[in-house]
Amino acid sequence: MRQSKATLLAGSSFSALLGAGILFSSSIANAQNVAPGEPYARAPITFAQNTDTKPAEAKPDVEKLVPMPEPAKVSPPSVPDAQTGSVPAATSAPTAPEVTVVAPAEDKPAQYEPAKSESAKSEPAKNDTPAATAEAPATPAATVPALSSTDQPVAEKLRDLLASKAQRYFDRKGERDGVLAFYKERNYAPLWIEDGKANARANSMVAYLKTVDSDGLDPAEYATPEIKAGMDADALADAELKLTDAALDFARHAATGRVSFTRIGNDLYYDLKFPEASDILAKLAASKNTGDTLAAYLPQHPAYKALKAKYAELRAKKDEAKFARIPHGQSLKIVKTKKETKTMDDPRVPLIRERLGVTQNPQSMTYDQDVADAVKKYQADHQIKADGVLGNSTIDAINGPSREKELDTILVNLERWRWIDHDLRGNNYVMVNVPDYSLKLVKDGEKYWDTRIVVGQPSKPTPLISPDMKFITVNPTWNVPPSIIAREYLPALRQDPTVLERMGLRLEHNPDGTVRIYQPPGEKNALGRIRFNFPNKFLVYQHDTPDKYLFEKQTRAYSHGCMRVQNPITYAEKLLSIELPNQNYTEAKIKSMLGNNELNIDFPKPLPLHITYQTAFVDDAGKLEFRDDIYGIDARMLKAMKSDERKVADIAVEQKGVGSATVSRDELLYGDPRGPMFEGFQNPFLALFGGPRPDPQANNRNNRRRDREAREIRNPGFFGLFR
Repeated sequence: MRQSKATLLAGSSFSALLGAGILFSSSIANAQNVAPGEPYARAPITFAQNTDTKPAEAKPDVEKLVPMPEPAKVSPPSVPDAQTGSVPAATSAPTAPEVTVVAPAEDKPAQYEPAKSESAKSEPAKNDTPAATAEAPATPAATVPALSSTDQPVAEKLRDLLASKAQRYFDRKGERDGVLAFYKERNYAPLWIEDGKANARANSMVAYLKTVDSDGLDPAEYATPEIKAGMDADALADAELKLTDAALDFARHAATGRVSFTRIGNDLYYDLKFPEASDILAKLAASKNTGDTLAAYLPQHPAYKALKAKYAELRAKKDEAKFARIPHGQSLKIVKTKKETKTMDDPRVPLIRERLGVTQNPQSMTYDQDVADAVKKYQADHQIKADGVLGNSTIDAINGPSREKELDTILVNLERWRWIDHDLRGNNYVMVNVPDYSLKLVKDGEKYWDTRIVVGQPSKPTPLISPDMKFITVNPTWNVPPSIIAREYLPALRQDPTVLERMGLRLEHNPDGTVRIYQPPGEKNALGRIRFNFPNKFLVYQHDTPDKYLFEKQTRAYSHGCMRVQNPITYAEKLLSIELPNQNYTEAKIKSMLGNNELNIDFPKPLPLHITYQTAFVDDAGKLEFRDDIYGIDARMLKAMKSDERKVADIAVEQKGVGSATVSRDELLYGDPRGPMFEGFQNPFLALFGGPRPDPQANNRNNRRRDREAREIRNPGFFGLFR
């Protein structure tokens, strides 16, 4: 029978208790320094030094920035050898870059300190100051135009309106301040009106704003007043400010989106660059073509322009006759036996022949070999299981979405492009398309390499972000994130104490009773042999996987949010050929680095990574492609753009935590490593032998600390970074 602590103390001799005190003192003196409430600790990771001449920026511990992906059900890996080593650091000379060897996973983990991460920024709500200026040509120096006798009264009215009623026209404080500064600097001279009439600058802008539906924006939202002959100074000043408001609204929507991404979900984040009102107006004042100046705030990269062109084509064909849609029905196939080949007849077959270009026997209702071969080719071209069987899923793919749905799909994709850096931050980058389950590496503006990927499940989606990839880890350790520990592993562990061992996972206790679960490097590691790191607030990354069979599936949404790469060694070689072209990183060289010790290879220059959600795009052959809305993002965006929410859709809202951000400390508790009799116990004899004296306020402080940690978990913060 288990005895209580009080019973044990009462029945023990004084010398035994003194001995216990000495033992406890030694134990506490050697305890690992890990902050209470910490979900798990990790071995420290150091980084190769950048050889740039400018002062090196302190690099964060990326293991503290990167969450761990879902586990693979594998046999336990062997214990890694306790080895360390290094490769000479990279310099401008053709020597190998520094490769840091990380301490083996079984070494005592160091204290986990969250790195300083970018706080979540979002589009400012009305009355907020814009986060940053848009990337655009330098603002020209302001000049004070001469005022005619006709325009002088208008300038005076502008001064009065801006002094007393500016908020009526400009409800965002940042824009209002910028407008006031702009007009004050030009002595309140009108920008759009000269001699009582709309000038060429105004006419150019008005004409352009009537065409912005070609970019999926609504011209009615940038309505401009009609300036008629004989209008008095009050009416002209009012028209002037309405024209300015239309210009600013369009530039902001073109630069950062008509809908704030914060309204669409919690699994996406973009560091938007909001253009300053005074800069926009200064550029328009110096422009010879204000329409072109405003258009420059839209994305200019080829993917956006190609999709915009297809949008125009579809709109032009909107009222044209369409193919008859093929109805659903029984699956059609050819059945071959040793004795004969059986075909099927169906009245839908002539429609199938027409749609797939089968010219033989166009009116035949027989599902023959020619039709089956055409169906099989179509399936292969569209990443459908190529078996030549015409089922309803293949019929849906051949029919495609309705014309209206296609237009809506392109509409939301054009909008999403406005959330991303309009120049894609250069000509070298990685582009992930989540609903296409694909990854593309671009070099010098051209596709350099591509591969298949596995993405997050709809309930655990891969986040849409645009971070920088900064280094590669060979032989990574997998530290299980708190959300998986709390909701999957601890419940399983309580049912079966041997489950982690059988999966090749290890468990360690933190001093506060929470646990760390991890898997050492090795062939069966859930991350595979290599990980690609790009610090981000969601702590996801790309990695290898031992579960290669998933890449053969048509739909590949199976992960907890990270991206599994089909050919990671080739991917690493291609990345390093861009980042370290003189270091000769071949696939063979990378494979020679595989082992039981973590190795980090730093990039000398960050490589942009864009994780996108392209349900409509133009492929390399110039063909318009559509993909399923696997996360429901298209539907949420259309609701924001076409319902009453549209009135406030460009105002940001607070995003909630996801994944481990919703895990409380108590959910990570799993007993006490010394046994239940020691839980919460303080040895009263420690002080007699130089140990710390019992602190009567300790419990109160611990309670306050736990309350504070609980608040931090609920709000974006340290725990808010975990996936």
